[in-house]
Amino acid sequence: MRLKSSIRSVIYQTEKMSQRVRFASQPANLPILLGISFPKSGTHLLDQILLGFSNVAPFSKRIHSFYAEYEGESGIKRKPEDALAWLDSLRPCDVASAHLFARPEAVQRVCSPAFAPFFIFRDPRDVVVSHVFYVTDMEARHVHHAYYQSLPDFNARLTVSILGRPDADVEFLNIADRFAPYLGWLDHDEVMAIHFEDLILDRASALTRIMEHLLARAPLPTTRQLILNSLETSINPKKSPTFRSGKTGEWRKHFTDEHKRIFKDAAGDLLIKLGYEKDNDW
Repeated sequence: MRLKSSIRSVIYQTEKMSQRVRFASQPANLPILLGISFPKSGTHLLDQILLGFSNVAPFSKRIHSFYAEYEGESGIKRKPEDALAWLDSLRPCDVASAHLFARPEAVQRVCSPAFAPFFIFRDPRDVVVSHVFYVTDMEARHVHHAYYQSLPDFNARLTVSILGRPDADVEFLNIADRFAPYLGWLDHDEVMAIHFEDLILDRASALTRIMEHLLARAPLPTTRQLILNSLETSINPKKSPTFRSGKTGEWRKHFTDEHKRIFKDAAGDLLIKLGYEKDNDW
């Protein structure tokens, strides 16, 4: 494992040097492109878009590293200092990805000039549906995989994805409480908020906003149209290991009246706060 990690590091740094030579006329201290995502909300799609900047500037051509607040196989929650150490390991022109809580210390770092941060999230109702498919069918090493497979049907699994597992040995909260540590990212203009749905339904506008967010921090000596073309052509859903449908509003096919009831009880206010509903009459 250490050997593979060392090899990946060498390859990464070699590619960064190549990018530096390729774009020698551009500044070498461009900010770190950081894609923050709530799980099952378009993480890999945002990664691909941010990597598209490498075609027009000396940003890395692959993700430097990925950080998650929970270990996938064990479900163990990482310490706050682990997140800070990871953020401190990043360097100018890196492109990084994270399920990162908006703790004050992390916010202070991410909202500094060293970063160009983006936060993507999705209708939490679609999130819980996607979570069921992911844990049950796509990730056999997930800490909850065996439990989900032991449940009698999709409806039972969806109920768990909404309400969590309060009796489990590892922390798995209801959907509103799982989202709560991320809400702080929405309070800072330095972090661009992205609705996953905008990248599906109004991609041109969303990509333009992403481009302008970076250009406000690091002007690039190339045309906006060339930048937008690079971002658009970088998108390839087939290269996402967890991509399933990329559709919006899929929850309507799976939610029963009972699912609607328990979701409203657990997270109705969250939908309103994120702009997906005006009230609980849905």
